[in-house]
Amino acid sequence: MESRKELVWKIAKLGSPLIVGQLGIVCQSFADTMMVGQYGTMELSASGFVNNIFNLAIFFLLGISFGTTPVVGALFSRGNYRGTARALRESLLVNIVAGIFVSLVLVLLYVNVDRLGQPVELLPLIRPYLLTQLASVLFLAVFNSMKQFSDALGRTRTPMYIMLISNVLNVVLNYVMIFGVAGCPEMGLLGAGIATLIARAFMPIAMGVVLMSQSYRAYVRPETVEGTNGVTRLGMVHLTMVGLPIAIQLCLEASSFNIAALFMGWLGAIPLAAHQVMGTISTLCFQVLYGVGGAASILVSQYRGRNDWTMLHRTVKTAYVMTLVCSLVMTTLITVFFSPLTSLFTTSEGVVNTLYTILPCFMVYQLGDCTQILFANVLRGIEAVKRMMLYAFIAYIIVSLPLSYFFAFTLDKGAAGVWWGMPFGLTTAGILFWREYRNFRPEFG
Repeated sequence: MESRKELVWKIAKLGSPLIVGQLGIVCQSFADTMMVGQYGTMELSASGFVNNIFNLAIFFLLGISFGTTPVVGALFSRGNYRGTARALRESLLVNIVAGIFVSLVLVLLYVNVDRLGQPVELLPLIRPYLLTQLASVLFLAVFNSMKQFSDALGRTRTPMYIMLISNVLNVVLNYVMIFGVAGCPEMGLLGAGIATLIARAFMPIAMGVVLMSQSYRAYVRPETVEGTNGVTRLGMVHLTMVGLPIAIQLCLEASSFNIAALFMGWLGAIPLAAHQVMGTISTLCFQVLYGVGGAASILVSQYRGRNDWTMLHRTVKTAYVMTLVCSLVMTTLITVFFSPLTSLFTTSEGVVNTLYTILPCFMVYQLGDCTQILFANVLRGIEAVKRMMLYAFIAYIIVSLPLSYFFAFTLDKGAAGVWWGMPFGLTTAGILFWREYRNFRPEFG
């Protein structure tokens, strides 16, 4: 049996590439926003509208792909490489179907975008940019499937490198296409969309080349078997039934933050700006905690596949302590350096003062956030996901949003009131996910 120290190192080794890859996406988002903002305010507004909508599509696709990890992880841990090869093909089909579904929804949105109450002058910018995002959906769906497959094998570094290269490619192409550099025509926001499309197309192509390499051959193309390339309807249904509740849970969580932003907009431009800044800061914390949770999910799926419930239980305990420590360290650093950190985003005294009223809420909500992140990933690892949709609805829609409204408008606490609803929702989610884990097997005491 592995020692606690070995387990910590194992989680850190698996989780660090996940953290780096996710932080790379955040940095790319920063770069995109800054470049588009430098080009023009109208372009920035149009991109913000499209990206807020498209983020829900990204979360949905990501959730569907998460069904791959526990299935492949369990097969891999048992040495069933024929099963991993079949599961990869089934995962690709399921994720492609999900991508087609999302694309059709976005087409419907595109056709009716003029009915969504946006300023008429933004529509000529919104429409072509939305089309470029729509064109990238299938590339994202395929890459997500391949990434989760590689992660489930414990090979988290490969997708990380591909994501980082894609991020660099996107930034370079943004600069060239937005501003018209090196002989490229100046395309503004459309250039940013095309750059993102190319960068997203690169990821599944690169990942596909890697999966066909010798190092992955045993898991993707085992030599033994007749019918290795076949897929089963049962396998595809199983992946869908694992991934769909996760997708809905992620979308509900993201929607609660989007509606909180709507509440902030009712309060005025300064609270809304403060919300965006604090949301960005909290995202950095989330990515670190997600890395630990993602690593725990991989190990949990592998120990579950070997029926090693003792190590599974120890992994969960160790990972939870790691998330608590990470959360404490990050919260302390952010609190100590809050003034210089906020100065990177704004020089407005009103926004800074509002941020200081939100800071205590942010500190309190970290405990609930690290709990729900860790145990949501654990439930994915053991495939106990059926109730996650219900728990997410209770936590984020029934608890968090009404309390945010109550604190902000009924008690007149303003921006801080909106944020004070979040710790209640996140903590509720964490407790419900933890109880589901505890009830999964009677020996978990």
